[in-house]
Amino acid sequence: MGANQKADSRRQILDRMIALLEDAAGQGAQLVVFPELPFTTFFPRWLFATQAEVDAWFETEMPGPNTQPLFDRAKALGVGMYVGYAELTPQGQHFNTSITVGPDGAILGKYRKIHLPGTVEPRVGDRFQQLEKRYFEYGDMGFPAFRGPEAWGRAIMGMLICNDRRWPEGWRVYGLQGVELMLIGYNSAAYDPMGGTTEDASLRTFHSTLAAQSNAYMNATWAVSVAKAGNEDGSGLIGGSVIVSPNGIVVAEAKTLGDEVILAEADLDACRQGKEKMFNFAAHRRPQWYRAIVDQVGAVPPA
Repeated sequence: MGANQKADSRRQILDRMIALLEDAAGQGAQLVVFPELPFTTFFPRWLFATQAEVDAWFETEMPGPNTQPLFDRAKALGVGMYVGYAELTPQGQHFNTSITVGPDGAILGKYRKIHLPGTVEPRVGDRFQQLEKRYFEYGDMGFPAFRGPEAWGRAIMGMLICNDRRWPEGWRVYGLQGVELMLIGYNSAAYDPMGGTTEDASLRTFHSTLAAQSNAYMNATWAVSVAKAGNEDGSGLIGGSVIVSPNGIVVAEAKTLGDEVILAEADLDACRQGKEKMFNFAAHRRPQWYRAIVDQVGAVPPA
């Protein structure tokens, strides 16, 4: 997705998302992956004076009044999706969340971002902040793999959000559950969001792609890593959306910083080489200590 501005209405943004969904479905997509926080601008870059101002960016239900038309259209098209959002729970907790929805509209899996970047307090003198630690709580759901529907080959699936993709721990926990299809949305600054001067858009895009390629290869899984990109109210976001094979090869890549559909067919059998040979994920090949780790993580979701 291209940038969302603070002044954009929820309906303006939703209409763009529906147009992307329809474009993807028209090209044969069965699963559409949207970025982190696609329904709004990346609001953690701003310091807000009151909790009410903060809560205005959050969803108390998903789908809800601001998002239902997207879910209705996806169900009508028979297309599933991964979509991120800012979640406000009935208990008053705030999470950076994503869900995966099947082609029938049923929610298949839910994930809350664990690796929150940035600071709690704003950095003096900086116009743009990275205040995810101020506005979100750390995810409390772990890394639960789940099965996709028959239409997706009953793939073992996992979800990460933005900064999570840079850390190997989440990938490995999913890998030990046999993940075959990892879905990731992100909003990554085109500059050092902590105020340094050694990173630019090119380097940060390289790191984003490197994380997807290396971890897809090391866990023998497909990875779909999707950006919200471009200039949001004067603050740049990198693009670099990619679909990566279990061999770590980029098979589709976004070329712009605007609204754009990239498409690939994910052959789940391509995961077999890595899981059964290179990395010996097959249970009968694991040493006893390795099986103990797997037992702690959890079993592969039933077929």
